[in-house]
Amino acid sequence: MKKLITVLFCLMLLTQSVQAQKTKSLKTASDTAAAFDAYVQKSIKEWEIPGLAIVVVKNNKVVFKNSYGTTELGTGNKVNNQTLFACASTTKAMTATAMGILVDQGKVNWDDPVIKYLPSFRLYDPYVTTQMRVRDLFLHNSGVGNTDYLWAMNILSSDEIMERMQLVKPSYSFRAGFIYQNIFYGIAGKVIEKVTGMPWENFITKNIFEPLGMLQTRAKLGLVTNPNISKPHQRVEGKIQVIERDSADRIGAAGSVYSNIDEIALWMQCMLDSSKYEGGRLVSPTTWTTLLKPQTFVTESEFYPTKQLTKPNFTTYALGWFQQDYKGRKLNFHTGSLSGEIAIHGQMPEEKTGVYVFANLDHAEARHALMFKAFDQYALGGNTDWSADFLSLYGNIRAKAAEANAAEEATRVLNTKPSLPLQAYVGTYTDPLFGSITISIENETLVCENIKLGKGVVSHWNYDTFQLAWNKKWFGKTGLNFRLNEEGKVSSVEMDGVSLAKN
Repeated sequence: MKKLITVLFCLMLLTQSVQAQKTKSLKTASDTAAAFDAYVQKSIKEWEIPGLAIVVVKNNKVVFKNSYGTTELGTGNKVNNQTLFACASTTKAMTATAMGILVDQGKVNWDDPVIKYLPSFRLYDPYVTTQMRVRDLFLHNSGVGNTDYLWAMNILSSDEIMERMQLVKPSYSFRAGFIYQNIFYGIAGKVIEKVTGMPWENFITKNIFEPLGMLQTRAKLGLVTNPNISKPHQRVEGKIQVIERDSADRIGAAGSVYSNIDEIALWMQCMLDSSKYEGGRLVSPTTWTTLLKPQTFVTESEFYPTKQLTKPNFTTYALGWFQQDYKGRKLNFHTGSLSGEIAIHGQMPEEKTGVYVFANLDHAEARHALMFKAFDQYALGGNTDWSADFLSLYGNIRAKAAEANAAEEATRVLNTKPSLPLQAYVGTYTDPLFGSITISIENETLVCENIKLGKGVVSHWNYDTFQLAWNKKWFGKTGLNFRLNEEGKVSSVEMDGVSLAKN
């Protein structure tokens, strides 16, 4: 009997100890969540973000998830966990995973030539056309510079965009550098379509979103019907305001997905757990490792300014992921940016920790601050106030840009006149890649019109240089430098470093 009483007493003590540990653990978790919540609110206020949603995953569980602010300034529409936001370029990791699914099915090989699947694919350099592999579509090291003007200044279809790529002269040698390149992700979507017989958006929905239970997530903006969607905002002339939404649908595989914080958490958990989900896995362990294996170095000029403070020893790019070391751990991450909409997705597989941030303010770099703070708070420790530090960093960057603009303004020669009457500058100016602008006269003033960007007023700056101020003020201002031919007539105009010929 004494032995039984002793055993029961010991069991009671053990139960009390376990319960005490659970209570302590819950209290610690609650304290951590409260502290992080306070930090998120502080950061939102510092960066003046209208609306934000964030989730943190640890050991395959959601340990923090919350939504803040409004979907649109001036309304009472609150952001909630089902509010749709733009994933933007965090879509790229999804597209790489979709290709990985086809690799596992034996339908594609990472090192297959792109022309095996897209015979009409052409680049300026015939050698690169033949040697470019499926893997290269994901790595930004093709030798082709940034070509976002193909969809930012034009309304070309996705097929027309791919066709124009053969006109783009290389900026550096094949696989000898790194310049961020959205269009090749769009072409990767074309490969997926060719191999599967279904559009990229259908394939990714059927093979990623539906298995994970991401039923409100849409692969393209054009497929979104849910009214609970955040509006884009941008600081214009010192004031944050709602702007028109841009669409990446024509290069969908590069950045067109819209999701909410509830459902993006499912994607995070899956990828953090080597692509496993309840009922299966998206890709094989080997393919998952390939997706996150460093593939190419990212040059200093092409990496994020945050490197000035986080001081990584390496900066690489995998298949749809930027990478760096942070406090001795490998960090896989990617930002997403459309006009007035941003996201960031960061994962540390060694710490089984991930974070995702949505927000509706153009280039609100609080996203970086919250990502690093989440890893400090939930995995690595540390008291750095990343929000304050990045505010200072990006504030200095903006100040230097303002100084450069002021220096350029100082070069202006006052009291000059154009070489010709205003009517001489009227016409359509075209470049096969950049697109076209039309100059006309309205109320004795030059105006410029672009099919994608709209209209703007053109005012004289000095000599034959004018300044274009877009009516949609968030597009800013740009210089128009008109050139005269030997006959003294206007033959072209230089805009953003590109020469457009007068028709």
